[in-house]
Amino acid sequence: MFMQPDRLLNRSMRVVPLALVSCFLFGHLTGVAQDAPTYQTPPKALADLVTVPLTPSVSVSDKGSMMLILEQASAPGIAELAQPELKLAGLRLNPANNGPSRMRYVTGLKLKKLTAQTEVAVTGLPAQPLISYTQWSPDETKIAFANSTDSRIELYVVDVATAAATKVGNVALNATMGSPFRWLSDSKSLIVKAIPAGRGAAPEVSRVPAGPTIQANIGGKRGQAPTYQDLLKSASDERQFSYYTTAQVMRVALDGQSTPIGQPGIIASADPSPDGNYVMIETVHTPFSYLVPVYRFPLRTDIYATSGTLVKTINDGPLHESVPYSPDGAPAGPRDFNWRADAPASVYYTVAQDNGDPKVKADVRDKVFLLDAPFAGQPKEIYAAQYRFEGFEWGNETMALATEQWWQTRKALTKTVNPKTWQTVVLFDRSYEDRYGNPGQPDTRHNQYGRNVLNLLPNGEIMMVNGQGASPEGDRPFVSLLNLNTKQTRELWRSQAPYFERPVAILDAAKQVILTTRETPDENPNYFVRNLKARIAPVQVTQFAHPYPQLKGVQKQQLRYKRADGVDLTATLYLPVGYKKEQGPLPTFLWAYPAEFKSKDAAGQVSGSPYQFNRISYWGAAAFVTMGYAILDNASIPIVGEGDKEPNDTYVEQLVSSAKAAIDEGVRLGVVDSTRVGVGGHSYGAFMTANLLTYSKLFRAGIARSGAYNRTLTPFGFQNEQRTYWQAPDVYNKMSPFMNADKVKTPILLVHGEADNNTGTFPIQSERYYNALKSFGVTTKFVLLPYESHGYTAKESLLHMLAEMNTWLDTYVKNPKPGAVANQADKSGSGR
Repeated sequence: MFMQPDRLLNRSMRVVPLALVSCFLFGHLTGVAQDAPTYQTPPKALADLVTVPLTPSVSVSDKGSMMLILEQASAPGIAELAQPELKLAGLRLNPANNGPSRMRYVTGLKLKKLTAQTEVAVTGLPAQPLISYTQWSPDETKIAFANSTDSRIELYVVDVATAAATKVGNVALNATMGSPFRWLSDSKSLIVKAIPAGRGAAPEVSRVPAGPTIQANIGGKRGQAPTYQDLLKSASDERQFSYYTTAQVMRVALDGQSTPIGQPGIIASADPSPDGNYVMIETVHTPFSYLVPVYRFPLRTDIYATSGTLVKTINDGPLHESVPYSPDGAPAGPRDFNWRADAPASVYYTVAQDNGDPKVKADVRDKVFLLDAPFAGQPKEIYAAQYRFEGFEWGNETMALATEQWWQTRKALTKTVNPKTWQTVVLFDRSYEDRYGNPGQPDTRHNQYGRNVLNLLPNGEIMMVNGQGASPEGDRPFVSLLNLNTKQTRELWRSQAPYFERPVAILDAAKQVILTTRETPDENPNYFVRNLKARIAPVQVTQFAHPYPQLKGVQKQQLRYKRADGVDLTATLYLPVGYKKEQGPLPTFLWAYPAEFKSKDAAGQVSGSPYQFNRISYWGAAAFVTMGYAILDNASIPIVGEGDKEPNDTYVEQLVSSAKAAIDEGVRLGVVDSTRVGVGGHSYGAFMTANLLTYSKLFRAGIARSGAYNRTLTPFGFQNEQRTYWQAPDVYNKMSPFMNADKVKTPILLVHGEADNNTGTFPIQSERYYNALKSFGVTTKFVLLPYESHGYTAKESLLHMLAEMNTWLDTYVKNPKPGAVANQADKSGSGR
């Protein structure tokens, strides 16, 4: 029963002057709500990790002769994130220029022949370029890119021979729904999504509603959806969404001449056929949804001639609000329309045979159909998938590869397909959890249409590239030769100590020339050309400097140890420069992200390499090696449920046991002080952190960033948990730190982005968890970073994050108050 205001006042017997009340309330609230009125900066060793220039990325031409070097922008300022932003239908838009509101741009371009030493800076760039969506032309004589300004996004093309960029016409691109252009196969024109001419002013945001917002489920149809963010909420939102996402598809020549194709609409994609004669345009239309994001909205698929005329509407799909929430779930009806890469103009698509519901028993889950130009006939069934169809790697008229997958069993199938007869043969039948058995990805090349197809060698052979190369010795990337007829594999090359070398591209498959990146713990990754046949020393082609030479000498070791139940675990141990065991064990920071497995063997496979470059990023825990901590980074936290067992039924027990095993291994090595260990994680790692503090006494303090703590707010499943709250309430409640806030006694720092857009990790998750912890007297702090999403990007935010984390660790882990009881006094690690 609520008390009336006058009765509440009468309960107080003292009269306090109004001025004193105001002063007390203002001082109290400001002191609690925000300890620091301005952004803070951490010690220089941490701050330098945010401000250091980023190592450029590269893109190599398919012919393997030319490299495009892309200079990456550093972290933007908070003022950039504070620019107007619209959050509509799962999208985040910049209303000023019709692009995404949050991007990391390229700020410079250079070209380099792989046989030359010099790099040539591209001329003709805008004064302050903000470059995105770089694409080589099919003949690789040009590179297209988008440049964002305050008011529009413009199209540029680089002539590779002269390294000169030129703006194409005066077209304003619309990038709200993804890449705004695509090359045609002639390399002389592009298909673009442009802002329609004469669009007019944006609709005003309506502050006065015409009526209530109503959602209904008439007839009681079953349906469930994840807790998506940034959804439409009103008719005013719908008008804003339609206005900013509407585009006109156009064919634009390099001289700027343009031809409209079809009518303006909410263009999800505009993809030219390989031969350049057609364009497949997918258009979103009403009815919109307030329950799911734009990619579940009704979608019409049309084929147009590049001259602009409609050839055929091949599908008009409905709104999908009830797709089963499972990795094995799929929309009912036709989906995933694509061009066949090795044919002039053939469309293939998939239709679920189980209505998209993985709980329905079916021998065939998906069928794939093909429709050839001029699209007048009936689609032909070309493939039947036992599991969910993932896609084709097209080769030629007699060879393609098909992949299918089933999450519930972690099964992955790869089959060879003969496109003349559509006969199939199983090539790989494996668990995709088995990283040791991963054969890698097939080498591809551009065909006459500029599309990627299998790079088939004589005798039915193809090169396979594995950039991870997981093995019992750690990650050792490799290149192998696979015979598609005999299924026999021959390893051509594998990374060798003391380097970690990763294949990036096959430059010449016939001559077995590859491009790799090579690194050591103290040497930044650089690119090398390696001839596998000649067996000569690789030739270095880039000279990227060490981004933080002041941190050379940080010690790194790959740890391997066992959990109490026998599962093999791994972690990367970082130790400060110059540290020796004789100095005694160190305060420690453990950082992890749990992962679910169906097999103990797969869960125990080794990951990582001791020879990889020490990437001391500001994002995880490794940065704090500069502050004198031992770091247990990427400590494996496998949650295993073999057979019919559900992993999360024993989540807590496996979580605590894994963390204890990592600490015990550090203690055994003599480098970890078990009485001074902190734990942290981001997203699901934050959820892990809160649960470890709830159910163990292993840690002095915790740092949880952008997590979810109340699983009743994600009732239709979370992470890889497919059961709903009503099917497994005990699991949801036990795994929810919010439900068990009364068990926590350990200090915990909560950090969250104010504009978090990740499914399930609403900022309210941290807000309510902080309130719950505070009510039980737990030492806690909640930092809400303005304008930040699930990942933080502004320089000010990153510096402040590091400052908060450093202070928290320094106060509660490195220098705990005298007389404080060590958390690991209970060596069992059991809960309270």
